[in-house]
Amino acid sequence: MIAAADIRKMSKEERLETIHMLWESLTDRPENEPESPGWHGEVLAERTRRIEAGEETFLSIEEAKAHVAEFKARHRP
Repeated sequence: MIAAADIRKMSKEERLETIHMLWESLTDRPENEPESPGWHGEVLAERTRRIEAGEETFLSIEEAKAHVAEFKARHRP
């Protein structure tokens, strides 16, 4: 097993590649895929209900990026 100290010595790119390899090893076969917690389904059902009731709307990726950029700009030190 790899030690946490060894992970800390990795570059950012090496750590991201390791994450990718770990995820691939968890999802390479259907029986290996992790199960989502029950509350995930509850959150999705509530979001679907709110969309269908007209209480919420979706943002395009461009709109979402703009919101994040505005948030960052307002919260810079």
